[in-house]
Amino acid sequence: MKIDLHVHTKTGSDGNLPVEEVIEEATRRGIGLLSITDHDSIEAQNSARELATKAGIAYITGVELNVTFEYGGKPVSLDFLGYRFDPGYHKLINKLRALRARREERAREILQRLNAEFDREGIPHLTEEDFKKIQESVDSSFGRPHIADYLIRKGIVRDRQEAFERYLVKCDVPKYPLALSEASMLIRNAGGVLIFAHPADPAGTSLAPVTGDLNEQTAIIERHMLAYIDGIECWHPSYTEKATAHYAEFARRHGLMMTGGSDCHQKPVILGTVPVPEFVADYFLTKRS
Repeated sequence: MKIDLHVHTKTGSDGNLPVEEVIEEATRRGIGLLSITDHDSIEAQNSARELATKAGIAYITGVELNVTFEYGGKPVSLDFLGYRFDPGYHKLINKLRALRARREERAREILQRLNAEFDREGIPHLTEEDFKKIQESVDSSFGRPHIADYLIRKGIVRDRQEAFERYLVKCDVPKYPLALSEASMLIRNAGGVLIFAHPADPAGTSLAPVTGDLNEQTAIIERHMLAYIDGIECWHPSYTEKATAHYAEFARRHGLMMTGGSDCHQKPVILGTVPVPEFVADYFLTKRS
């Protein structure tokens, strides 16, 4: 069975395709077990489950939550995947609404900082009209990628990489602070499980900026996270074979679930390209999804 438990959509966050087209692509690629895991959004869940079921794909509810983890006296941004939860759980819905409202406030603050940078470079300010145009491009969770895409449209940068390197890293504003303990409680109380997403991703939201040493990474998890998580994402496109083997062994030693996926944002379409072992399906298909 081909498995992909880490996929994003335009419907819910920063994917390039709406949920309908993601399911169509998953069908073409022969995926048998799928989860849409949009950032801080469950907007696509009901549609995804209905469409996947019609296509003969086993579907697991999913979401990717950004967590502010305090380590060494400093905030560290990390991602965690929630699976098999009830998408109608009101406390989870309310929290995600609060996160979305903060995203819009954050976007406005980022634009203010961008304008300060533009002043120094002689570039015209982004106006309220520009902000509205960015909003129009957002189907769900408002984030920096949407601002980056607008800077490309305006001809200020060539691509997203330049947008982030020149402006969006230095002009960043903190996200809504969601603690790991709260994320765990929300997902577990909704009947789900919480998985640490791509902890070794060298270029992503992970423990890599704290330490590149895999043993040190898992020591941090051992000391600070085991009470709050149910598993580890062990297969991810950013991983080396060494990282996958290290995290799989760590998960086995601690009795944790092991998951994996492509983290596909359809830029390009890499849906189903990460070889997730079939035994991962056993965690989900024998229980309510």
